[in-house]
Amino acid sequence: MDRVRAELGPILADPDKPKVGQHIKYDVNVLRRHDIALCGLSHDTMLASYVLNSTATRHDMDSLAHTYLNRATIKFEDVAGKGAKQLTFNQLDLETAGPYAAEDADVTLQIHYELQRRLTEQPIQAKLYAEIEIPLLRVLADIEATGVLVDDELLQHISRELGERMQALAESAYTAAGESFNLGSPNQIKTILFDQLGLPIIRKTPKGAPSTAEDVLAELADQHDLPRLILDWRELSKLRSTYADKLPGQINPQTGRIHTSYHQAVTATGRLSSSDPNLQNIPIRTESGRRIREAFIAPDGWKILAADYSQIELRIMAHLSGDPGLLAAFNEKRDIHAATAAEVFGVALGDVTADHRRAAKAINFGLMYGMSAHGLSRQLDVDRDEASAYIKRFFERFVGVERYMTDTRTQARAQGYVETLFGRRLYLPDINARQATRRQAAERAAINAPLQGTAADLIKKAMLAVHAETDLPAHMVMQVHDELVFEVPADAVDDCAWRITKAMENVATLDVALIAETGIADNWQQAH
Repeated sequence: MDRVRAELGPILADPDKPKVGQHIKYDVNVLRRHDIALCGLSHDTMLASYVLNSTATRHDMDSLAHTYLNRATIKFEDVAGKGAKQLTFNQLDLETAGPYAAEDADVTLQIHYELQRRLTEQPIQAKLYAEIEIPLLRVLADIEATGVLVDDELLQHISRELGERMQALAESAYTAAGESFNLGSPNQIKTILFDQLGLPIIRKTPKGAPSTAEDVLAELADQHDLPRLILDWRELSKLRSTYADKLPGQINPQTGRIHTSYHQAVTATGRLSSSDPNLQNIPIRTESGRRIREAFIAPDGWKILAADYSQIELRIMAHLSGDPGLLAAFNEKRDIHAATAAEVFGVALGDVTADHRRAAKAINFGLMYGMSAHGLSRQLDVDRDEASAYIKRFFERFVGVERYMTDTRTQARAQGYVETLFGRRLYLPDINARQATRRQAAERAAINAPLQGTAADLIKKAMLAVHAETDLPAHMVMQVHDELVFEVPADAVDDCAWRITKAMENVATLDVALIAETGIADNWQQAH
């Protein structure tokens, strides 16, 4: 990025820079000396667009040109053709390739000027862009280049395990259905569940067919064994195909490691995502997901160190809402779910049972995601009136939380967006929609986005803080949700754990302490 900025210096300082884009015919030779710099600038431009409005448009050059310049650009298919006959770029003659490539550089620079102008009008977003998103590029590049080590032999063994369990589930499903069928076929599942077993149709697809989606099967599982068997089989099938079978083939032959790609400009709330492979979706709550995590290992002489923010979104809720009960529970280092249970169920803290705590945990997290009484009743397996009573008692005990939710919805309706603690905005075009379902979805997003988005900002700031520890012998190898994963030398684990913890906990000052918990082991799963 430093090279990019050095190359762009003469261009950005040129008093005649408005002339960019005014040429009717592009001169490839004139633009060639800046081509690398302008290609690098495209990352800055994409992030500027993302910070200004994460949901208004895609952040590729063609979309940005249409949105901000009202301009249609030359498409690759226009110069290279389509389908099987499409040429690669190096097969194009210079007369054809030149205008296409030159326009990319020119338009990128024009978008850059426009987005930078808009950022100057929004100083909080400009600070987010300059102090978090742009510096994070280098951190992510280092993580991607380092990669993570996996045990391919263990993955092959896990694949066989999962296959055997899938077969056992399939046999049980055939027994429950009274016949054999393809568990991977929605049409066959639909026929078995609704035509032959007569289970109720909960929801239909856009084409009018009965839905067999995960939430539908989960609801039907209360009425028959087969839907649960299908869900369990699907989970194992996805883990096997996505990770156990696929990860060994994604090991780089030169490094012996897997190198995922992290994406900064995809999610609406600011969270990072990853692909090839997607490391964000490996389950931790299921035995099978934990088995996959066991295959992420440390090299000889090193350990895996996992550092995770503790209950980060609940801590952010305590800070944003200013609720005295939540603040006191965290600052007095009480078990937050047990403290909630004591308030909601009206019992002494010492009398809180495991069932009380489980229900309180569902309430704490459910309300942040806009869970209704109906949703809570299903999760706790109680009737709707009882779930409504739990929610009512929660808001009676934690009035600051209810006030925060009400104020946030009101503010979102008035201004059309909500913000994180650090100024990241999520625009909500449906917040005043006439259609109730769209409006209610936007209201749920209005409540959750400041929490999830602030958590995303904090983990990004933590990545920057740890990366700034230049003499730290640890290698950051993964970022997953609120967790950072490192390889650390076995003889330096205590020092690394202390320094990483302090860096993560000191990235911001809230009304409650940020707590980072670390675990150290030979593999990712054992480090939890």
